[in-house]
Amino acid sequence: MKIFYAVQATGNGHISRAVELIPYLQKHGEVDIFLSGANATLQANLPVRFRSSGLSLFYSKCGGLDYRRTWRDNSILRAKREAIQLPVEKYDIVINDFEYITSQACQFKDIPSVQFGHQASFISSKTPRPEKRNQFGEMVLRKYAPATSYIGLHFQRYDDFIFPPVVKSFFINNEPSDKGHITVYLPAYQQHCIEACFSSLSHLHFHWFLHGITQVERRGNITYYPVDTSLFNESLLHCHGLITGGGFETPAEALYLRKRILSIPIRAQYEQQCNGAALSAMGITVLPEARKDKFAAEIINWLASPRPILQQEANNVKETVHYLLDNYPIAAGNYIQNDLITV
Repeated sequence: MKIFYAVQATGNGHISRAVELIPYLQKHGEVDIFLSGANATLQANLPVRFRSSGLSLFYSKCGGLDYRRTWRDNSILRAKREAIQLPVEKYDIVINDFEYITSQACQFKDIPSVQFGHQASFISSKTPRPEKRNQFGEMVLRKYAPATSYIGLHFQRYDDFIFPPVVKSFFINNEPSDKGHITVYLPAYQQHCIEACFSSLSHLHFHWFLHGITQVERRGNITYYPVDTSLFNESLLHCHGLITGGGFETPAEALYLRKRILSIPIRAQYEQQCNGAALSAMGITVLPEARKDKFAAEIINWLASPRPILQQEANNVKETVHYLLDNYPIAAGNYIQNDLITV
């Protein structure tokens, strides 16, 4: 069996999920990865057959979206050309983790596909949304990468096609502890935006994972880390609490480990606003932004507040892969290499 797996590389969560999923898919056939996106920072140890800059979101310096760069660095025409070249018709199964070019290729060539991942859960009206819905954001979630079927992942089973998050095997196989530090991963905030807030809380120790950092370095009460999977996993496993954005995978893993969470969804990023609404409904502290004049006090209040007694259910990946394959309409065809975009 030939399996095509499109992985969105806008951010790191999709890549982390693919790393866990690939070994199970490879038991059922040969897997080729299409890695699409321009701003992930994790090194992907994946069987990447095709690569594209895709369509990506870029962040501003202090917690929002960079609309100018997002517009400048993306090209719908280029994406359409790549969709025509992408040989999805040569695979038995096409799995799409919210990737635009693959979705377009399947529509052009009338090939069935399954959208598998967190964004697929938003096809259901039962999945949490913020009090004020954004119609453009709703359109993006539903129309950006449409498929013929959907298998969603979310914090809870909000609908019958929604499964628990894929938690890294590292966290499942290791015992968490509390060594007192606060793990920080806020990719939409640059260092100068909130460094003074962390420094002012001299009685707390922060492990801050930052883009642009190349080696571990401690300065005062802050230890700066490069964005590295193994270093982050260790820090999260043994932290007292996590300060992060409104993504999906990292909060899900912290919930699995029963860690205290402070979430700051990226401004105007509707999916993250939806995740913030889901976390808030579960009793998790969610802030609209990290303001210099308030953030330090908000961290103190967060740490002093009661911690919700929650434990995230982990996905049974073997069971989910079987569900995916059993419910997939098989598309005939043998793989033919396409030299135009082959890695």
